[in-house]
Amino acid sequence: MAFIQSCIKKTFAGSDLRGIIAAIASISVVGTGIGLSFPLLSLLMEQRGIAASIIGANTAIAGIAAMVAVPFITPIARSLGVVNTLLAAITVSIFCLAGFYLTDNLPIWFVLRFIFSAALTALFILSEFWINSASEENNRGLVLGIYATVLSLGFAFGPGILSVVGTHGILPFLIGGSMIVSAIVPILCGRNNEPEMERTGKTPSIIPYLFMVPLATMAGFVFGAAEQIELALLPVFAIRSGYEEQTAALLLTIVGLGNVALQIPLGMWSDRVNDRRVVLLACTLIGVAGAILIPLTAQIGWMLGVVLFIYGGIISGMYTVGLAHLGSRLKGTDLAQANAAFVLCYGFGMTIGPQSAGIAMDIMGPAGFGASLFVFFALYLVLYVIRVQKA
Repeated sequence: MAFIQSCIKKTFAGSDLRGIIAAIASISVVGTGIGLSFPLLSLLMEQRGIAASIIGANTAIAGIAAMVAVPFITPIARSLGVVNTLLAAITVSIFCLAGFYLTDNLPIWFVLRFIFSAALTALFILSEFWINSASEENNRGLVLGIYATVLSLGFAFGPGILSVVGTHGILPFLIGGSMIVSAIVPILCGRNNEPEMERTGKTPSIIPYLFMVPLATMAGFVFGAAEQIELALLPVFAIRSGYEEQTAALLLTIVGLGNVALQIPLGMWSDRVNDRRVVLLACTLIGVAGAILIPLTAQIGWMLGVVLFIYGGIISGMYTVGLAHLGSRLKGTDLAQANAAFVLCYGFGMTIGPQSAGIAMDIMGPAGFGASLFVFFALYLVLYVIRVQKA
């Protein structure tokens, strides 16, 4: 035990370990609730005969909510404190989740999705700011890899629960809500270690931070698009490819397990290279290849599972390494605003991704799923080449 404690202290030397644990624990249980609720809502709409483009639009509202909410989160946190803002966001998200169960009115679902996603945006921005602030440069990639791994466990566990309990009745909503509520405990335990923000002075505009570290912020955009395409439309893609509903939910679990397996290795790799953009390039190339392979392997169940496992883990590295790349360049309030800009780009990707994929699937059938993913990763590859040539 003493040896393990010594290794932990050495590995995380200089970092606020208590704060890291509090932030990671809180966002991971929220991730479980999200991992259950997002495919649950999509599958319920699919059961009602709603078109894939409308399902994609409902999911895209989450990205619009994120973009609207982002500029307000840092000022609110500066006024109320990080912990109090996190607790408020959890409360709002619980009421929204209850609203989804209490009504099946589609316009109301759009309103609820907007509010729900705005609250989740606050949770992610402030938790990631907390984690980045508590980390040191020599272990930032590892810490964010652990964060992404634990969060991915939540995302994988959520659809796994759904594959067992199904989509009918109140039970899946109760389980998802309970997961989100449980995030309150680690947040309160870490209250004394919350990151400090200046309480006076004007909060700087978020716009310049969109372009300070463009390969980091655009990594957030591409991952936002790809992640939401997977969460919202992978179950629909699977059902239209001939799979049962439970199997469709299980495919999301496989994607999540890939995330779990690969985030720490990717984070550690990013700590050991001179330029984290190399890791971003590798993730992008696999993103392009995976987008081609998913529709080609759709009729071979085990092969599709292998592709989704590797694909899910590697493309999530864009988020992990993108955040680490950002945290290595900026500190303090600048980091908080840059993290907000990162999430803004992520939200923009959330908006465009599922909507474009839904339209593509309505036009092309299941093949539209892979085609839409291909476009996003190919565009990032072009940006990468342009930035490297300018450096």
